Amino acid sequence: MSAFSKILVANRGEIAVRVIRTARDLGYRTVAVYSEADVDALHVTLADQAVCIGPPGAAESYLAIEKILAAAKRSGADAIHPGYGFLAENAEFARACERAGLVFIGPGSDAIELMGSKRRAKEAMLAAGVPCIPGYQGSAQSDDVLIEKAGEIGFPVMVKASAGGGGRGLRLVTEERALVAQLKAARSEARSAFGDDELILERAIIRPRHIEIQVFADAHGNVVHVGERDCSVQRRHQKVVEEAPSPFVDEPLRRRMCEAAVQAARSCAYLGAGTVEFLVDEAGSFFFLEMNARLQVEHPVTELITGLDLVAWQLTVASGEPLPLRQDEIRFHGHAIEVRLYAEDPRRNFLPQTGRVVSFEMPQRPGVRVDAGIESGQTISPHYDPLLAKIVAFGANREIARRRLASAVLDTRLLGVNNNKAFLHMVLQHPVFADGLATTDFIAQHCGDGVSSSGGGSGRGSLDRAALLFYRRGQQHPRGGGGWRRAVPDEYTFRLAVDGETHAVRLSEAAGLFRVTVAGQTVAVRVAPATKADDGRCYVVTNELREGFAYAFDGDRVFIDDGTGHFACTNVTHAPAAALQRAGSGRVEAVMDGLIVEVLIREGEQVSRGQIIIILEAMKMEHQLRASVSGVVASLGAQAGQQVKSRQLLATIIEKTDGDE
Repeated sequence: MSAFSKILVANRGEIAVRVIRTARDLGYRTVAVYSEADVDALHVTLADQAVCIGPPGAAESYLAIEKILAAAKRSGADAIHPGYGFLAENAEFARACERAGLVFIGPGSDAIELMGSKRRAKEAMLAAGVPCIPGYQGSAQSDDVLIEKAGEIGFPVMVKASAGGGGRGLRLVTEERALVAQLKAARSEARSAFGDDELILERAIIRPRHIEIQVFADAHGNVVHVGERDCSVQRRHQKVVEEAPSPFVDEPLRRRMCEAAVQAARSCAYLGAGTVEFLVDEAGSFFFLEMNARLQVEHPVTELITGLDLVAWQLTVASGEPLPLRQDEIRFHGHAIEVRLYAEDPRRNFLPQTGRVVSFEMPQRPGVRVDAGIESGQTISPHYDPLLAKIVAFGANREIARRRLASAVLDTRLLGVNNNKAFLHMVLQHPVFADGLATTDFIAQHCGDGVSSSGGGSGRGSLDRAALLFYRRGQQHPRGGGGWRRAVPDEYTFRLAVDGETHAVRLSEAAGLFRVTVAGQTVAVRVAPATKADDGRCYVVTNELREGFAYAFDGDRVFIDDGTGHFACTNVTHAPAAALQRAGSGRVEAVMDGLIVEVLIREGEQVSRGQIIIILEAMKMEHQLRASVSGVVASLGAQAGQQVKSRQLLATIIEKTDGDE
């Protein structure tokens, strides 16, 4: 037996909260670790004890093995749960825990090391008789070898980081002439994300289903599966929607895949929770993709259709006890669907967002579960993944679960940072998804760029409501009394800034009816009686239709979520008029807080419009900053390794005009 009583959770965000709650329910004491950026984070306040392990950067905190072990020693923890991400699949971390006399709540280090290499894992699965995608997973890694092997495999071909995950270091190459550039890009991203630039090649399976099998193994030789999950709805190889069971998988296919997954776990003497992932083609043939030696982000859908607590199972297995159930005792019922709520802006190519969460409220209703790692007042920093919460719904059948989830997504209140709520709702409502027909190219094929399909490209539609809110705020009693008052004069003009543009918004009121004019278009709006002062929700009647929308003030800004997207409007009525910068001004600014990875230009150099000039890393992603004009680099304020703030000026380009030589 491996008895333990206090668990240190070596992670942050919603998974740390999730583990802490189950551990507490089972009577274990808990310890959180946190960086200086997470001092007020939810997982810190929930744990019995907490230890600061360093500066905000993950390399100096959540990835610092010695600091985490020191925190365990200081707090008296005798077990470590790694969550997912960070060190969860780091074999050296598992070994370090073992050397320190700590129980590592996860697989053994040998299994982690094996499955952490796509090359070695694929070789092991081939030896175990698990179907694998044809490709190349050799140790020779020169461009010449990879080009030759790609030609033998045939295009399109997938380039993958051997140590990769989460879509990083992954490239689809459709023609040979693009291969060298994609090999370079994949190596760079893999080296940055995983410290290992080894690549493998695989035949690209077009429009597959992404199906994964949850497996569990104990130290007594028992291995079971806990059903499949369908993770086909993805964007840039990142999962967006996950569900269980899969609407595509029939019983014979389910049986074959589950048997293969169990065999995969047995072949590497696996222990604890693991996920064997497969790609399934249109004919129903399946191929091993990878095995994640940890709990998955999407594990709640499995819990909802089985009634099991998979974290509790992890703790049971880690303590040396046998699995709680045999295979024939595991029951499945109903359907569950999960979406990932991210701090990102679909209107700006899903750019990750930072800022303060002004207001966050989760729907509380039957059949809905929200696993969140944030709360109102928390700041979203650029140092970590932008995943904020997971919204999950359960129903007796798939359609009930889908409807519940679509409604719950709309009713989740998140104000202060741009997010993908409207995009998620659009995906759930799409007829192809509703019919269970989505494959891995669903978003690319049916959702366009995610902009027009998820609420439009600007906040102009919310200007009338923003004007109402600012008017209302100005008419309230100085001591905070509620109620709407008649304005004097009856007409007022606001200057409101949204998405970098300033708009004149004229508002007039007579007998409780407001007329709001934006760009020559007038809307008549009546405020419903249910609206109260500062309760965060306003009800309006337009064209005899009554509806409400959420809002929150933060100084001179108001954040609005009206169901079509999240918008921030700033009242600049009394601010000095600012000269508007035209598009293509030659200014190159940081799109968000982050780290300069590479600077590809020098002062005085000629550059072309659209040329990549700076690479910025933030929220585990590389962002390519391009020249907006053709011209000469007049100034350069960026260098590799430099931490920069959002909108910080990095370079200035003087545009070349027709008269220039």
